Amino acid sequence: MTLTNVLAGIAVEDLSQSLAWYEYLFGRPADAQTMRNVAEWKLPGGGWVHVVTDEDRAGASMVILIVDDIAEEISRLDMFGIKPVSKAIGDFFKTAKFRDPDGNLIVLSQPQQGTY
Repeated sequence: MTLTNVLAGIAVEDLSQSLAWYEYLFGRPADAQTMRNVAEWKLPGGGWVHVVTDEDRAGASMVILIVDDIAEEISRLDMFGIKPVSKAIGDFFKTAKFRDPDGNLIVLSQPQQGTY
């Protein structure tokens, strides 16, 4: 098998109630809404994040998003009242963990200089 791309999925209880939070996270409206209960954001590297109404799995998703400047992203999200639940600096990455309204774990991660 040759993998060519990724579509990361995040399950929420009600997309209409979660949409604003994800628009703040990505800094823009969804790039596609292929169905009434689906919103998708395309990433610069070619992958997609797929947010979907799925009451049975809501709150059990986790996604790691690689960013250029984690301090800038934390500051930007703070303007919308979105605050990290934890932050850490390791040998390879700086990370900030967030929880969406359903409890899904969204991790922003910035590679340390020379490690990625």
